[in-house]
Amino acid sequence: MTKAGLFLTFEGIDGSGKSSQARMLAEHLRGLGYDVVLTREPGGSAGAEEIRSLVLEGDPDRWSAETEILLFTAARRDHLERTIRPALAEGKVVICDRFADSTRMYQGLSRGDLRGLVDQLHDLMIGREPDTTVLIDMDPETGLSRAKGRQGTEERFEDFGLDLQQQMRAGFLALADEYSDRFRVVDGNRDMDSVAQDVTDIVLQALR
Repeated sequence: MTKAGLFLTFEGIDGSGKSSQARMLAEHLRGLGYDVVLTREPGGSAGAEEIRSLVLEGDPDRWSAETEILLFTAARRDHLERTIRPALAEGKVVICDRFADSTRMYQGLSRGDLRGLVDQLHDLMIGREPDTTVLIDMDPETGLSRAKGRQGTEERFEDFGLDLQQQMRAGFLALADEYSDRFRVVDGNRDMDSVAQDVTDIVLQALR
């Protein structure tokens, strides 16, 4: 364990399996003796969880892209202050299901040319990137089918349809090229155990 802790994030389109992989990784690392905090976005702190229900539920057109960016940034700031920073300061491994890269995609790219605004707010209010980001790359049609099959209440972005998922996949892969120093792409179109093995290998290398 490094004294400064390690900040790991999972990214991917809806239904890519990243949440399951994040949970499996947390369990594996705990079994190896690491002190792990498993968290998510939006959410991960009391205030951020309240904002989560605002942005993930309801009609797809409930908020403008600009309003969403502000809401996600507010949730992320609270999450950073109350959960992520304290855990890293204690030398823990923080595993987060989504972070700023999702906002760069879902609000900054898909709903208008607002990437610059996302990055400006991120630099101003967050100022922190993950140490390592695992992108679970998934066929958009398969991912959307999985996501809709969950039949939960947090399906606002899934309701935008397949076109959004295709755009997001291409965008995430482009983002992985842009931030190649921290992104690691894993093929999610396989059984969970095979994906988990690749994820574990990546993370253990980062922990050395």
